[in-house]
Amino acid sequence: MRPFTYTRAKDATSASQSLANNPNARFLAGGTNLLDLMKEDVERPTSLVDIAELGLSDVKSITSGSNKGGISLGGLGKNTDAANHPLVRQHYPLLTQAILAGASGQIRNMATNGGNLMQRTRCPYFYEVAMPCNKRTPETGCGAKEGINRMHAIFGWSEQCVAVYPSDMAVALAALDAVIHVRNASGQERSIPIADFHRLPGNQPDRDTNLMHGELITSIELPQNRFAEKSYYLKVRDRASYAFALVSVAAALETEGNIIKKARIAMGGVAHKPWRALKAEQALIGKEATEANFRAAANAEMADAKPLSHNAFKVELGNRSIVLALQMALNGGKA
Repeated sequence: MRPFTYTRAKDATSASQSLANNPNARFLAGGTNLLDLMKEDVERPTSLVDIAELGLSDVKSITSGSNKGGISLGGLGKNTDAANHPLVRQHYPLLTQAILAGASGQIRNMATNGGNLMQRTRCPYFYEVAMPCNKRTPETGCGAKEGINRMHAIFGWSEQCVAVYPSDMAVALAALDAVIHVRNASGQERSIPIADFHRLPGNQPDRDTNLMHGELITSIELPQNRFAEKSYYLKVRDRASYAFALVSVAAALETEGNIIKKARIAMGGVAHKPWRALKAEQALIGKEATEANFRAAANAEMADAKPLSHNAFKVELGNRSIVLALQMALNGGKA
């Protein structure tokens, strides 16, 4: 690990100012991803700004504004607290399921909600500093593109990068239309819909999000919905114990009788960001909640998949996963 300075922030504004003044500074919260990257010499910050004691950890109901009736998760709240909070378990069980599928209890006890959104790819070419990687070092090439890419993207990849985004929590947040609130060094705040928070690789795969340097995630808002009774998070992985997803699906339905009024589907393990399955959602609106319609919706979404040399199996796996997740959601999480 390379030398760095360490400071403990007193408030959110001074924390952001510390980063804004140093392009090689990073926020440190739980550190469950950043410290690993530093040890592997992938990340090389010259300064760490500890934000763990800033507060920003409450889970609370939203009583005013455009998201009235929803809930707010503090950006520095722990994943464990978010997953187990009564408001989340009662009204957003999809999020609870996704967080619990994401990591061990020890990691959830350390990892923060904002940090979860900011975690970087687990592509082995990104972690191996002897290999070319445009995400780690721009314009060096993508080792995975022609290498071993079984775990990699089938949607939204570019010639520059085929890595996938690892978070389970963010996939559920994408399905739930979350809004991310951030604050910059001047104290100005802005709101970013989760769909616009993460980026596809394009020609800048080194940029994972649309945050500006120094912007701090203060909270994550979830709008009110009627998906609690019919939602499910499905994670397909090589082993049951804390592996990253080959394919995951966050599915939620609102029905009237057996007719689908609203559908939300997001996928993990298939793209550089949580992949919102908009074609599948649109195919379900106004249709009966049947296996045949679920399959048609899955086919509509997966038709645009572009597999790489070693991950064509993800297309069929994605099809089956969407169908199963929708069936489980319709049955309230029961097989």
